[in-house]
Amino acid sequence: MNQNMVKKLQKMQKEMQETQERLQMTEFIGKATGVTVIMLGSHQIIDVKIDDELLEDKEMLQDAIVVAINNGVEVVDKKTQEEMSRFTMGMRF
Repeated sequence: MNQNMVKKLQKMQKEMQETQERLQMTEFIGKATGVTVIMLGSHQIIDVKIDDELLEDKEMLQDAIVVAINNGVEVVDKKTQEEMSRFTMGMRF
């Protein structure tokens, strides 16, 4: 491999790592009726907001929390795939 190609690959690897680190610390929002979940790109949940009217129905609240978390995971995964496709040329992992 020529020196120029090695430098390009090293630069791309550094940019990819920086993008991954930035995404890990980015906040994403997952929503369901009456529940909002805020999570980092690492899928760590950092906040949950619950509308007062859901406090009366435990089963509905539980379902809404699950839906909001799953929605947040989908948002994180979609954004990560979009960002990383610059480096993987659209290949899925």
